[in-house]
Amino acid sequence: QVQLAESGGGSVQAGGSLRLSCAASGSIFSINAMGWYRQAPGKQRELVATITSGGSTNYADSVKGRFTISRDNAKNTVYLQMNSLKPEDTAVYYCGAQKFYQWNYWGHGTQVTVSS
Repeated sequence: QVQLAESGGGSVQAGGSLRLSCAASGSIFSINAMGWYRQAPGKQRELVATITSGGSTNYADSVKGRFTISRDNAKNTVYLQMNSLKPEDTAVYYCGAQKFYQWNYWGHGTQVTVSS
């Protein structure tokens, strides 16, 4: 099993910044990738950004140029730096881990609220 612990959510005004962190523990071997997804009220969960074990990144078009995903392998931690936040970025953000090419593991989520 893999445990994922998110932190760093909160409330911010439009144009502000937040940084989310996700620390992985447990059976972290064979994790192919980690990433962030989000779910706004009444909407489906959607990809925000992912990063592979090799460091390749992928972003949703809506966050390109504003969000940056990174990882610290020594700390088994992934970060999401969110800049120029918009009200439409308001959602619960979930950290996920992909093992054996399946997104099997999820954190409990952290709320991000952006006010206009």
